[in-house]
Amino acid sequence: MRVLVLGSTGFLGGHVAEQLRALPGVRLLAGGRSPGAEFGVDLATDGRDRLATTLAEAAPDAVINCAGATGGVAVSHAQVNTRGAAVRCGAQREAAPAARLVHLGSAAEYGPGVRGTAVTESAATHPVTPYGATKLAGTVTVSVSGLDAVVLRVGNPVGPGAPSAGLPGRIAGLLRAAGADPDAVIRLGDLSAYRDFVDVRDVARAAVAAAKAPGPLPRILNIGAGRAVPVRDLVGGLARASGFRGRIEENGGGSERSGAVSWQCSDIAAAGESLGWRPALTLDDSLAALWAAVAEDSPVGRPEGDRVR
Repeated sequence: MRVLVLGSTGFLGGHVAEQLRALPGVRLLAGGRSPGAEFGVDLATDGRDRLATTLAEAAPDAVINCAGATGGVAVSHAQVNTRGAAVRCGAQREAAPAARLVHLGSAAEYGPGVRGTAVTESAATHPVTPYGATKLAGTVTVSVSGLDAVVLRVGNPVGPGAPSAGLPGRIAGLLRAAGADPDAVIRLGDLSAYRDFVDVRDVARAAVAAAKAPGPLPRILNIGAGRAVPVRDLVGGLARASGFRGRIEENGGGSERSGAVSWQCSDIAAAGESLGWRPALTLDDSLAALWAAVAEDSPVGRPEGDRVR
């Protein structure tokens, strides 16, 4: 089985690629912007013809798209998450129409959740950020593409290789800089929002399972831990894993997104039914692995030029 992974050196893509390499009878085809990619692909700029040529050359049985823009200005999100999805689907219909497409979406597409409620795939979508809106546009494009496609709406991934642009990676970097200084103070915004944190390695397992699953799949599947925890718990757990001896202060401020989305939790029953998938790792497992990777400066999952989800 030939599996093309787009964004193969990013946070999620790196772990997907790692799992595919370990599977017998599977050949990983690494795609992305990195100079080391076997197949050069830039979803922000490549046209349909170029992507079609690349897909024809790769001849994949499945395509797993892990590329996406999370940071920067709104136009960057639109270029990769929306335009990129449309161009890629058009190219795949032309050059690899029989290949299964697994597209990584985001729980940010749902927008604000209702406290105490896990959102199902049939819930209305009300994204409140350019990231969520452009990811939703990509999901719609994939869903109506006519391809054998499934969108995995991923919660908040955490684990080894977490990029510094996201909260877990940023906090890990601050803790590493603080070291063992008992007088160190890390000042953060409001940490009271609830999020569904899921281990990146569990996300990778879900993506691989979706690529290999026989028969048609539902158009959208939630991938998360299936429970919401306060962001404060993540920060505290990471501090414990690092041996931090200083003090963490919340100044009451915070990002606009945290204020607008105080609760996020995904119902993951459908993924269990369709893929036989359940998360295997706990948040403590994720934080311990994240800290170990930071302490060892692990290269797994570094965004080496590829835009990551």
